[in-house]
Amino acid sequence: MIATAWNEFEQRLACEDSWHADSQPLAWPVPDTLSQRLAERNAAALASVAALEERRAENVDDDSPVMQELLRLDAKLNALIDMINRVALPADALPPRQPLRFNAIGAVLPAALVPVGEALLLRLRFDACPGVPLEIPARVERRLDGGGAFVAFHALGDGVAASLERFVFRHHRRKVAGARQVNG
Repeated sequence: MIATAWNEFEQRLACEDSWHADSQPLAWPVPDTLSQRLAERNAAALASVAALEERRAENVDDDSPVMQELLRLDAKLNALIDMINRVALPADALPPRQPLRFNAIGAVLPAALVPVGEALLLRLRFDACPGVPLEIPARVERRLDGGGAFVAFHALGDGVAASLERFVFRHHRRKVAGARQVNG
């Protein structure tokens, strides 16, 4: 089981960045009611993040009044969402950024996020929607040099796992596009 989760994690695309994250110890095994409640909240959180990160391709050749009005409304909505996020959870209330690598299988966590014990609840907050954390039950599967650990996610559910994979892909695509703009 340990080698399988680690090997599968290593073979899949993963996000690697600094994220607002924290964790807390969790009793193992995770009760089914808690797993179900977290899966429902995580599905909603990932749907919110996807909607807020979505960017449509802007056609600069389209000068129609309707398109200009839509762009103006989009800018206003983005500003409103940013204001709500700042009021709901001020930047100083966010947990510190931590370097992590994760995908739908698990995450490589720094020592600061690995509590004593075998299980934890990992909370990730994304910049698009910091007030709505992704809360994932996980179990320490492999201790790494330097005090960090690889944790395997528990009971994500197919929908949440698929949404998390899409998030990872979008994040990777944005990083590649950003690197191309810098180099090209």
